[in-house]
Amino acid sequence: MRDQRTILALWLGTWRRGISCITALLILITATSAFCVVQSTDHSSHAPAGPVPREILDRPVPLRAGIGSVHEKVSTVSPEAQSFYDQGLSYLHSFVWIEAIRSFHQSLRADPNLAMAYLGLADAYIGLQDVPTARSAVERARSFEKKLNERERSWLVIRDAEITFLEDTGSPDAYFVYRKAVGDALKLNPADPWVWIQRGLADEASPFTHGQAGGVDTLAFYKTAIALAPDNLSALHYYAHTCENIGRVKDALDLTATYARLAPAIPHAHHMHGHELLRAGRTEEAIREFLRTKELEDTYYRVEKIPAQYDWHHAHNLQLLALAYQSLGQVSSASKLLQEAFASPAYTDFLEYNRRAWPEFLINRGRYEEALAASRELTQSPSPMARLAGHTLAGQSLLALNRSNDAKDELNAAEREAETLPPRTAAALPYPTVLRADILLRENQTQEAETLLIAVEKSILAMPGPDAWSSATFQLETIAQRAREAGDWELSGFTARNMMEHDPSYAGGYYVMALVAQHEGNSAAATQLFGSAQKFWQKADPDLPELTAVQKKTSN
Repeated sequence: MRDQRTILALWLGTWRRGISCITALLILITATSAFCVVQSTDHSSHAPAGPVPREILDRPVPLRAGIGSVHEKVSTVSPEAQSFYDQGLSYLHSFVWIEAIRSFHQSLRADPNLAMAYLGLADAYIGLQDVPTARSAVERARSFEKKLNERERSWLVIRDAEITFLEDTGSPDAYFVYRKAVGDALKLNPADPWVWIQRGLADEASPFTHGQAGGVDTLAFYKTAIALAPDNLSALHYYAHTCENIGRVKDALDLTATYARLAPAIPHAHHMHGHELLRAGRTEEAIREFLRTKELEDTYYRVEKIPAQYDWHHAHNLQLLALAYQSLGQVSSASKLLQEAFASPAYTDFLEYNRRAWPEFLINRGRYEEALAASRELTQSPSPMARLAGHTLAGQSLLALNRSNDAKDELNAAEREAETLPPRTAAALPYPTVLRADILLRENQTQEAETLLIAVEKSILAMPGPDAWSSATFQLETIAQRAREAGDWELSGFTARNMMEHDPSYAGGYYVMALVAQHEGNSAAATQLFGSAQKFWQKADPDLPELTAVQKKTSN
């Protein structure tokens, strides 16, 4: 199966680069990877056969402003073809796959012989995870090979090798051929920023990650591209992702501010700046960026008559916006957004696995019957990781509903799903270990449960990336809740300290620690901590139960 081959390829990257299993898991999940709806492909044309209807991708498109200025000289005598090719690059390197494809199609309308536009299409189809149609586009480009200059022929070799790797992702040889093609192109054109960008992308374990899973190794490649072309917004974008992944939040914050300023009409530019504002504790500013992203997307869907379900970015933005609201204690707004994201159709592992955010939220808020229903839906997912999360979350819901035997059945189902994943993938995920630990806590096997949960917390906190960083706070909060319910105040205090260190601006960490201090009889510390929680919940929902409890305690 294609999804299993993709997983193997991603873990090949772990072995090859010596990166941690946590970072490799980021590559696995953050990438729009592993599976998509791929139908039979007409190899005689460049029309797609993937998750987005052909009719949408074939629509004409005008030249647009506000998407960032990007340029790569290609062999065409048509200024119109060159302009639409450049527009395709702008969209492509901001993950707006649909508009990238429409732009490359428009370029081909102006110059049907422009082979580089076919190679641009191939790259965009990789973004949509439609590998067969990417292959078709490369073959169309090959039919014009005699018209290519030497530099453009090197791009044909690169794209061909990249797709060959995706077609046989269990093959280390295919990966090395791909990397060699990029290296050869660099020898031919060492001053070409676009090849340096591709060198950074090639350092990731899978082409599906497309700049979202860079690490320390990729910094130099993107820096070189920026040095060669300071106005290359694509290099700046990928450099920002790399800084984000390795924890250089200040650098990422500055870079994404520039990205959003230079590409104000690109939803992902604002969304990405929101990532960094959230990490910097500037939550209300982050919300404004996520709302701006949503506004741009909603306008685009309405004007272009394109359903939101075909844009992978939409549900992703809704989830981070919801988590930002939740961090302010505005759970009503968070609930609506997470429910909307959960209902959105998903065609990648990234989107399927992230649907777990809704049942996780419901469990965190004590809405166990709803959480059980949502979790059961997740267990029917085509994604093994989503099914694993679904069984685990169903078990946690059942345990909270005092249905221990049913929870154990879900644990068994989750463990069977875990066995289908590569061992290191399963080891890096918090599922199903957290459910096993919850059951042990319920059965008063405290020491064994603590050992498991301390390891789970370490794993959760080590996970890079904005989604993982945001969800970690509430995953820890749920662990602390379970610990208190089981009378394990030591574990609850340990978890509260992790929460406060992870996100010093989240009131929930101070609230949990205040409860621990109160249990220990330290009234002075409890009063101070309750006061901090109340301060950070200044804009929370008035009926937030935790805030109500704090107000009662501080008024006494």
